Amino acid sequence: MDPIANMITIIKNGYLARKRTVSVPRSRLKKEMAKKLQEAGYIESFTEGGDKRSFEMNLLYKDGEPAVHEVKIISKPSLRVYSPAAKIPRILRGRGEVLVSTTKGIMTGNEARKAKTGGELLLKIW
Repeated sequence: MDPIANMITIIKNGYLARKRTVSVPRSRLKKEMAKKLQEAGYIESFTEGGDKRSFEMNLLYKDGEPAVHEVKIISKPSLRVYSPAAKIPRILRGRGEVLVSTTKGIMTGNEARKAKTGGELLLKIW
C-alpha cells in the first residue's frame, strides 16, 4: 500500500473513532507532512516517542467536532499529479489546504504559490 495513503487512512479512521491519538509508521516524508498539518491547524501535535518505527499524532477537535472533515489523495503511485505554481488548486475557496512536494520540501499550496514553486500534489484536506 502507498505509505501516504496509509497515513491518511490512519488519520481519517482516528477522527471517525473519536480517538485523541493515533500511531503512524515513521518516515521523513510523513514527519514533514505531519509538521505541515500541524501548522495548518488540522492536527494538534505529533511526538516522536521511544518507538523508532512510529510516531504519535494528537488529533485536534474544535468544540467536540473533528478539525478534519475530509482528506483526499491526489497523487498515487500509479498516477502522479504535478502542477506548476500558478495552477496549484485552491481547496473550497481557501478553507481547505493542499500539500505539495516541491524541490524545497513539503509545502502547503499557499506557501508553494508564494515561493513560485510547483511540484507533486500529494493530498487535499478540509
